[in-house]
Amino acid sequence: MNLTSLLLLADSRLPAGTHAHSGGLEAAVAAKRVTDAAGLHAFLLGRLSTVGLTSAAFAAAALGAGGSVTGSAVEEFATLDAEFEARTPSPAQRRASRALGRQLLRAIRAGWPDAILDQAATVHRDGPHQPIAFGAAGAAAGLGPLGVAAAAALGAVTGPASAATRLLGIDPDAVTAVLAVLEPEVDRVAAEAVAAARGPAEELPSLSAPLLDISAEHHSTWEVRLFAS
Repeated sequence: MNLTSLLLLADSRLPAGTHAHSGGLEAAVAAKRVTDAAGLHAFLLGRLSTVGLTSAAFAAAALGAGGSVTGSAVEEFATLDAEFEARTPSPAQRRASRALGRQLLRAIRAGWPDAILDQAATVHRDGPHQPIAFGAAGAAAGLGPLGVAAAAALGAVTGPASAATRLLGIDPDAVTAVLAVLEPEVDRVAAEAVAAARGPAEELPSLSAPLLDISAEHHSTWEVRLFAS
């Protein structure tokens, strides 16, 4: 595995659009479900253990599909994309995932131009879901399943954590402390995702967070908001 590529893929400074998304935290803060560092920890842990695990497993599976540039890779990407769509009941969440997938592919092309990225882009007119793009990006960067799953799992919490400094006004060091405490859980989720990714697409995890879906739909109707999701 190329460690530098892994670090770049997981870097929040990668221009993949995540800075514009709070992963549902903005709605949770507005509803006063998250008010401090302890609440942020609970929110991130719940997100990581549900939609984070699902996304990491799909990213690892998409990496396997992108292992070779063949016609079947496109078909496998499309199958995985459809399966992830079925696991994302919220239209607002679907739109956010595809927007992030498009932007991730665009950013990765700048560093690791590869035909596999173009193939992943063809699965849907609005772009692939973010985990499918993550897997294709990992294939282009020469990463292994665990690296891609770890990067996806970490991204499930670092995006909202970054948003927390603006939404909650808490000390950035306190946010870093929350992420450090979550490190073993990120590793656990990544390992579980890799194991799950070995199965057929229809048997990939389908863990969800209904409150995130409901909140996403409410959030999408706000006239004034800081984040796209």
